[in-house]
Amino acid sequence: MSAFVPLLIFSAPALAHTPLFACYDNSDGTVLCEGGFSDGSSAAGVAIRVLGADGSVLLESQLNHLSEIEFDKPDGEYTAVFDAGEGHRLEIPSSRILP
Repeated sequence: MSAFVPLLIFSAPALAHTPLFACYDNSDGTVLCEGGFSDGSSAAGVAIRVLGADGSVLLESQLNHLSEIEFDKPDGEYTAVFDAGEGHRLEIPSSRILP
């Protein structure tokens, strides 16, 4: 059994998956965001929030069955937040969301 324990410890990082999140300005007044994980698993149902410059919640939703969400582009500065739990949270400020 003691030979088995190190195998479990060292194989855990190999099973880890990294969150992926990208947003695009559609140039039509909407923004499209896509999420996923580095191991290819779906991000459908992952919580998405859009925060105003003051931290107020402008939108609270989830990624759809395609791991996407499209929303009306807020006026002013904002941040899109992908939140799949501890260690799986990504933020994209509007200054990095380009057409």
